[in-house]
Amino acid sequence: MTQRNGISGTSDRILHSEASKIFQQANGIDHEKIQEADDCELEERGQEGGRRVSVAVTGAVEAPDGGWGWMVLVATILVLALTLAFPSCVGIFYTDLQNEFHATNSETSWVPSIMTSALHAGGPFCSMLVEKLGCRATIMLGGVLSGLGMAASSFTQSITELYITTGVITGLGFCFSFQPAVTILGHYFVRRRVFANAMSSTGTALGLCALPVLGNYLHTEYGWRGSFLILGAVLLNCCVCGAVMRPLQPKRHRGQPLMNHGPPPPDENSDSKKKGRARTIWSSMLAFLSKHMAFNQFCNNLRYRVYSIGITWTMLGFVVPLVYLVPYATANDMEPSQAAYLLSILGIVNIVVRPPFGIVFNMPWFKGRHVYVFSAALLVNGLSNSICCIGPSFHVLLAYVVIYGLSMSVVGSLMFTVLMDVVEMSCFPSALGLLAVMESVTLLIGPPLAGILVDRTGHYFHVFFACSAVVASSAVFLMVSFCWLDKKERKALNQVKPPTAPDPAAPTIDIVPGCQYSSVSTEGDKDKASANGAEYITSV
Repeated sequence: MTQRNGISGTSDRILHSEASKIFQQANGIDHEKIQEADDCELEERGQEGGRRVSVAVTGAVEAPDGGWGWMVLVATILVLALTLAFPSCVGIFYTDLQNEFHATNSETSWVPSIMTSALHAGGPFCSMLVEKLGCRATIMLGGVLSGLGMAASSFTQSITELYITTGVITGLGFCFSFQPAVTILGHYFVRRRVFANAMSSTGTALGLCALPVLGNYLHTEYGWRGSFLILGAVLLNCCVCGAVMRPLQPKRHRGQPLMNHGPPPPDENSDSKKKGRARTIWSSMLAFLSKHMAFNQFCNNLRYRVYSIGITWTMLGFVVPLVYLVPYATANDMEPSQAAYLLSILGIVNIVVRPPFGIVFNMPWFKGRHVYVFSAALLVNGLSNSICCIGPSFHVLLAYVVIYGLSMSVVGSLMFTVLMDVVEMSCFPSALGLLAVMESVTLLIGPPLAGILVDRTGHYFHVFFACSAVVASSAVFLMVSFCWLDKKERKALNQVKPPTAPDPAAPTIDIVPGCQYSSVSTEGDKDKASANGAEYITSV
């Protein structure tokens, strides 16, 4: 009887699968504009045999490319304004923290350094939370965590306690809010994804524009402790933005459901119990690293390896000028309000420039040239740091933040676009996760190394010289490396003669499972299909 029921269940599943295919063909579903929203699945919980069973509705979800998506876009802009731009504004309280805890420049610079590092390094843990809780709940959890971290920072009595509250707790909260917001925005927009990403990137600029003014006002009225307490309350608005980001749901068809309601997945606990505990933990760890960190891409994809190394080296000096700009200005007798306005001007430049750049770089002429435009902007960004060494006057620093802001806008607009050009879209989340972890190392040690340089020399302008050399050298490395790779690829293509007749024994397409690397054209104008059959469209 049990065997008969098992055969019957198998037949039902086969019938469901075949009926699903017939239904899709009959209704002409366009797979090119559909993506699988795995993190936005509907879950139906039930009790069966005394245990909890989870049945996921894994239906194809069509991106609205508008509608409620515009509200999600606005919420994403606000989340990015409150998270990515916040570490750069800690420089307003830099001198007060140094005097309060009698700390050196190196010790004080660990505060924004740990915060920025935790924001990037928490990516794999954020992915786990998104799988378990979904994007909406993870964003709200991040808002609570960052708000509590900043509020607790106002009661700290040592610089070490500040490392934990402001650095680790608040930084992880930023990570849990920022990454799911960007992820769910990609589910809401497919055809207009380039425009949506360009608009969402203005959130960082908006934060750079507004947070320094707010921080300077709070610092004047309430001191650094009162400012941290109020800023903690401001960060709780990430919970409101997260509540807006409702998950997409598959369309329900009338009549008897033909798909998306299969039987619950088989219980694998019995198999795992048979293995040893150490072997189970090791296999789980390998599965986690393979899913969330693209080590296979780093080993097999030379372009991704070059790009990740170049970006990691860039981050050693890319954000350091934003941390030391206000202390450098105030140390040379500039009013704190004027120094804070420099960061606001930097944010205004980004707000004005990023959307037009996003539209321009989407033109066909730039296809395949994104990495060279990115490298050129990075070179200008690095060389612009030398302007600060001319003098600490307001007009000199104003010219610096304008040039720095223009180049920063191009870098911010193209960073993820170049990454999409060098890896398959199905491997993009894991490739981004590994890149974020690599960045977190240099983001962690960059500001403290600059602080040691200030303590040894007694002058801030040496920091800007060092940042100029680091960022400019990484730009040259990227430009020369990709030029060599393109030349090598063109030479290989010219040497291979096309066959006169197709060879039936050799397949023309090699479908590589598990996100193994296959050659990706640098022209960037082909859509990359994901491993589950969904197609992510990255150009309008």
